[in-house]
Amino acid sequence: MARIVVITSGKGGVGKTTTAAAVGMGLALLGHRTVVVDFDVGLRNLDLIMGCERRVVYDFINVIQGDAKLNQALIRDKRCDKLYILPASQTRDKDALTKDGVGQVLDELKRHHDYVICDSPAGIEHGAMMAMYYADDAIVVTNPEVSSVRDADRMLGILSSKSRRAETDVEPITEYLLLTRYSPERVNRGEMLSIADVQEILSLPMIGVIPESQAVLNASNAGIPVILDQQSDAGRAYQDTVSRYLGGELPMRFIDAKKGFLGRIFGGA
Repeated sequence: MARIVVITSGKGGVGKTTTAAAVGMGLALLGHRTVVVDFDVGLRNLDLIMGCERRVVYDFINVIQGDAKLNQALIRDKRCDKLYILPASQTRDKDALTKDGVGQVLDELKRHHDYVICDSPAGIEHGAMMAMYYADDAIVVTNPEVSSVRDADRMLGILSSKSRRAETDVEPITEYLLLTRYSPERVNRGEMLSIADVQEILSLPMIGVIPESQAVLNASNAGIPVILDQQSDAGRAYQDTVSRYLGGELPMRFIDAKKGFLGRIFGGA
């Protein structure tokens, strides 16, 4: 049974699109036929991070409005033949995302894919509401900062009350927490919230902790999902995240401060 997974947050700039690209690629590499859908109408960044911006001919809105068939708009990833991208429009208004239109496209995608990953805009504007409405699962992305966590908490309330599952009184959306841009050194200095602090506030199962890493920016600039950079902590952390989403039980890595040279020799801090 195909699953619709929304990647969401309350605050912008926390790494939703990076996460959508990484999770989509991770699932596809494991043999699951996966499509990542960009709901950020007017901005459209997913195709840049996936490195397929020059291959966009038709987009999500073209399909909804009947200007193109779904197969015309879908872009197959060149690195993994089980991964597809449905880009957003840069020129249309977000109101072009109608509930019925989005539902029809997602239903068609579910017939041919195992996972439909919805890359949501931040906050509670129209595109974000459309991205989460049909979700079966939600990965709530937050940074370990008070404002980001507070906004994520607000998003949880909307997920539990405004989705199709909530309206039809069926099993609620399965929610997971993903903590990004985490720096244990800064936690130790009291500059950001700890993992325990974030979990106490949001009370969600932690699916992954992605460390602060230059590799994320480098991968985005190169149009490569960071999960493909297995030399980086961030890439390996995303790989662990995908495994946990699929039911694997893995310990969290990259959550402790790295010891300096003398600390590694003498076992000190």
